[in-house]
Amino acid sequence: MPVKSLLGLLLFFSLSITTPAWAQTTRNPEHAAASDQNIEYRLLATSKTSTMEREMNEAAREGFRFEGVMGGETAFGGNECVVIMSRTAPLGTEFEYKLLATNRTSTMQKELQQAGRRGFYVRGKTIFETAFGGREVVVILERSSTADAPLEYKLLATSRTSTMQKELAEAGREGFRFAAMAVAETAFGGREVVVILYRQGSRR
Repeated sequence: MPVKSLLGLLLFFSLSITTPAWAQTTRNPEHAAASDQNIEYRLLATSKTSTMEREMNEAAREGFRFEGVMGGETAFGGNECVVIMSRTAPLGTEFEYKLLATNRTSTMQKELQQAGRRGFYVRGKTIFETAFGGREVVVILERSSTADAPLEYKLLATSRTSTMQKELAEAGREGFRFAAMAVAETAFGGREVVVILYRQGSRR
């Protein structure tokens, strides 16, 4: 299958999924800020994922929530992970963040499963040169204080679009929904399409 067709299929999945209700808190009209209300933004940038996770959780305790992430080379910091968070009126819900960074798909699968059992949902992903790990896939997960449903994750990684199509179809029949995707250099597979899927899971 041509790469263009595969990307079109994945875009369809990403536009048609329904995210957990708690993950849509600020997008729900009932919780939307008034048009004349100020929105405060905070930009975080670092080359260390452990530092980013700590700073995101510090901001979350002050009422900020994740908006977006991008990895790249900044003017002064070199290769950095840049995150934007925002704060409006108190949401009445607290959020916690976890960052995963690796170029090994088996490690990412294991860490996603561990986070999923604790109720963390994938909110963003990027690829950048980390301080120690080289070029890695970085995934940002969010957990709401009101979220008690565990999630099960499945990570697919392949350089063959026909294989990805087959594995996506199999995962879809098992009830997995699209969460995120990236094209990345993995430790063993070279340049691959990496897709993260999820479904409701158990705490086992």
